[in-house]
Amino acid sequence: MTNVKVGIIGLGNMGTNHAKRLFNREIDGAILTAVCDVREERMVKAREEFGDRVKRFLTIDDFFAEAEIDGVIIATPHYEHPPLAIRAFEKGWHVLCEKPAGVYTKNVRLMNEAAAKSGKVFSMMFNQRTNPLYKKMRELIQSGELGEIKRTNWIITDWYRAQSYYESGGWRATWKGEGGGVMLNQSPHQLDLWQWITGMMPTRIRSFCGFGKYHDIEVEDDVTAYVEYENGATGLFVTSTGEAPGTNRFEVAGDRGKLVIENGKLTFWRLRQSEREFNQTFRGGFGEPECWKMEIPVRGKNNQHLGILENWVDAILNGAELLAPGEEGIKSLAISNGVYLSSWLDDWVDLPIDEDLYYEKLQEKIAASTFRKQSADDVTLDVSGTH
Repeated sequence: MTNVKVGIIGLGNMGTNHAKRLFNREIDGAILTAVCDVREERMVKAREEFGDRVKRFLTIDDFFAEAEIDGVIIATPHYEHPPLAIRAFEKGWHVLCEKPAGVYTKNVRLMNEAAAKSGKVFSMMFNQRTNPLYKKMRELIQSGELGEIKRTNWIITDWYRAQSYYESGGWRATWKGEGGGVMLNQSPHQLDLWQWITGMMPTRIRSFCGFGKYHDIEVEDDVTAYVEYENGATGLFVTSTGEAPGTNRFEVAGDRGKLVIENGKLTFWRLRQSEREFNQTFRGGFGEPECWKMEIPVRGKNNQHLGILENWVDAILNGAELLAPGEEGIKSLAISNGVYLSSWLDDWVDLPIDEDLYYEKLQEKIAASTFRKQSADDVTLDVSGTH
């Protein structure tokens, strides 16, 4: 294979951006050959944009039956990610899936099993993993420079949304339409980075969600989640779409100091001596380890979506290591599912969660959902790029 023939399901904002990059041959070794969207106006626009060199499909069934492709990019609503990916793997196609991996881990686990069985290249669009800031922070932690992690803290409240945003579609901010609020819609990248950078998954979660706290919506728009890790470390994740101005600060404290990413900078407060060692050996009463504040130089390109696309194609053609393996998408989703379940039960939950219980509770939310179909195909809107 010299060129990967790529198809795209969903031509919303992100799907269209991916299509344009592929059509313009911005990704070496990849060519756009097919697109699919249930909205006829999008197909008209696709013809204007790409001409007849790219085949257009108005139904999923026709796409799977007739598209001549090697790999597919799934850029549809959240609920559709796992079933479409599973169908693609069964077809023998490689898959690149927009975030989140799905709405609930039970069917995402089935997606991962289908991927493993197929042997095809499976990647998630976790484009923030290409950001040199986060890559450097991960390197410092994984290398042991920070020592054993004691605490993590991410405050991410800088994506304010007005009521009009939620009223722009009947599917928005509903359990049936999107499957969640700020945790599932805005926060998947941060949840992925949280576990990817630290290399740790929580063992239990206690959360407090404000459902419609700042907006007239049924899902959460304000969350405070406390987590505990196997090594005894603790963590806090705070997010909201109802604060202005917002904050984006990620802090990780370890045995050898602390790392902070804020305002586009990575700062390392580095201890010259292990805190645990200092604690055991210091005899002066009041005192603390000597600390150096250092601005960490960060180099490299922040290729974002383009970087993930290039990496996926490179993995297909040359066996390159994936930056965001698709199977890892379940990790961030497991955290958000745990947050929801803890809040619904008003209690602690252990990870991995009881997936059957979560699915049962989610179905109750869906049954009571105020989801409104504004058009015949409103359910299949591509909202993955409009968060």
